[in-house]
Amino acid sequence: MTKNGSKQRLCSIIIRSKNEERWISSCLQSVYNQSYKEFEIIIVDNNSTDKTLEKVRQFPVKKIINITDYLPGKALNLGIRHSKGEYIVCLSGHCIPTTTEWLASLVNALEEDEKYAGVYGRQEPMSFSSMSDKRDMMLVFGLDRKIQSKDSFFHNANSIFRRELWEKIYFNEEITNIEDRIWAQEILNLGYKIMYEPEASVFHYHGIHQSGNHERLRNVIKIIEKHHNNSFGKLDPKNLNIVAIIPIKGISRKIGDKPLLFYTVSAAKKSRYINRIIVSTDNEQTADHAKKAGAECPFIRPSSLSEPFVNLEAVQKYSIEKIEQHGILPDLVVHLEETFPFRPEGLIDNMICYLLEDGYDSVIAARREPGFLWQENNDGKFTRLDSGDVPRKFKESTLIGLHGLGCVSHPEYFRKEHMLGNNIGLYKTDHPLAGFEVRNEESAEVASKLIKSFVD
Repeated sequence: MTKNGSKQRLCSIIIRSKNEERWISSCLQSVYNQSYKEFEIIIVDNNSTDKTLEKVRQFPVKKIINITDYLPGKALNLGIRHSKGEYIVCLSGHCIPTTTEWLASLVNALEEDEKYAGVYGRQEPMSFSSMSDKRDMMLVFGLDRKIQSKDSFFHNANSIFRRELWEKIYFNEEITNIEDRIWAQEILNLGYKIMYEPEASVFHYHGIHQSGNHERLRNVIKIIEKHHNNSFGKLDPKNLNIVAIIPIKGISRKIGDKPLLFYTVSAAKKSRYINRIIVSTDNEQTADHAKKAGAECPFIRPSSLSEPFVNLEAVQKYSIEKIEQHGILPDLVVHLEETFPFRPEGLIDNMICYLLEDGYDSVIAARREPGFLWQENNDGKFTRLDSGDVPRKFKESTLIGLHGLGCVSHPEYFRKEHMLGNNIGLYKTDHPLAGFEVRNEESAEVASKLIKSFVD
């Protein structure tokens, strides 16, 4: 009998597994030791290659189902379709109920109110769980019961819900994570409630964040952003002072009937977010061309910074110091070089937004390089860098950074003569002309033929 004196209803316990031989015996033994006896067990296994299934077969489980193209919601739906229980219990193959009353606690909580669509239980760390997992589980799964009418947090590592509601709303079979939260949100939208019952506790060694698995975290956040109306703080580029700095040595060569510099200044002027365009040059004639194109030249660089041994970072360090002395205090700096006349429309603004939305220190424009990559060694021999002669679709994605095409960064790095911070994002552009660079007379001649059609 249950806590309210009614007859025990059949619970179908769906256990998903993938190489769980370290845990599955303890998990199943604890389930079979439960005081609540009216249950069946359905194992949904994702091609385990260890001894998981051999250990499962030592117990009187109702059914073992294999799933190859695993997704969490798809696996749960599959297991439920093979079950008969009025209540569905979800348990991970590496979760171990802590007491013999675990299942009874889930059932009793669910039966307290017909508006309780689902109940999830406590998760406690193992002695060897990582410090971050211990912290997360201790903070998330507290000792007080909770009734949730708006909060959609729900966790299928340890949960129970009514089959009749699952028949109305199946688990999403396309998402890679948090199928439980998405289901719970839809259930809450129908006017039901979710309960957290700490008495229904399991040991769970890796906790809710998979030991900080970054790929999993990234997928979870994308799904949450798509399915929930969460508010995330974002910096608005329109509220920032964003300055483009274009360093040029000597006289800007002609492309068509205009100085090469004109096309880079023009690209910067089209930006919705760049407030000021500064040309840092050592040449008065180039400064005059810059001003006619619509840029500013508040200083002329000393010729010592144009020596062959002086690097670009030193030039930009001088440039940022000079413009700050003139009262121009940028929040972001966009580094552009005149040698790239074919910038795709929107490239600069997209890079600015990419940096602000993903929190990078710096973002560099980049293009894909599917060809063979070699590095010349000191002995004159060459080392292959790419994976070799494999079909293109299987080859690794190699990117070539084009900082002259565009580099967005914080001024603090320019001041330190670095330009780039530690957390760097690569903004991919596949425009066929984006990486074309004018460095000599031959490339200038080609650019002169192409520029009219590009501008038009």
